Amino acid sequence: MNIQQAHTSDAQEIASVLQEAAQWLSDGGRALWSGAEIGHERVLRDTNSGLFHVAREGEQLAGVMKFELEDPIFWPEIAPGTSAFVHKLAVRRAWAKKGVSTELLSFARAHARALGRPYLRLDCVADRLGLRNLYEHFGFALHSSIQKGAVSFARYELQTTQ
Repeated sequence: MNIQQAHTSDAQEIASVLQEAAQWLSDGGRALWSGAEIGHERVLRDTNSGLFHVAREGEQLAGVMKFELEDPIFWPEIAPGTSAFVHKLAVRRAWAKKGVSTELLSFARAHARALGRPYLRLDCVADRLGLRNLYEHFGFALHSSIQKGAVSFARYELQTTQ
């Protein structure tokens, strides 16, 4: 699996992966992202800002993630320069349960470590037990839960030096 920072030319395909994941979640009664959050315009802007990374096997894009150096919405209390944050981790359904998420998280941990960030952090809707199990199996520890509107989110952290 080759993981690299996305190029502007990847934006449409990244949006497609996110939309496929969003549709799958919605079909299962677990809607997550709004159309604006994963639409081409927003993805293009974030890709141009260097935030998206893609996982490819040959020419096939298997998964994506957004890698950020700050998260004032879900982690406002975190001191600048101490953490990196993963958002919008999504895998094409054809690649589900084939280790793509683990590869992306491994890359994120190594990238955070290389940037001198001692923690990698992420969040998810608290009732997403399968996703929480994935994170915990990878080595993330539950940091806390927070409420945003009517939704509870579980916040996880991982020391990058482990």
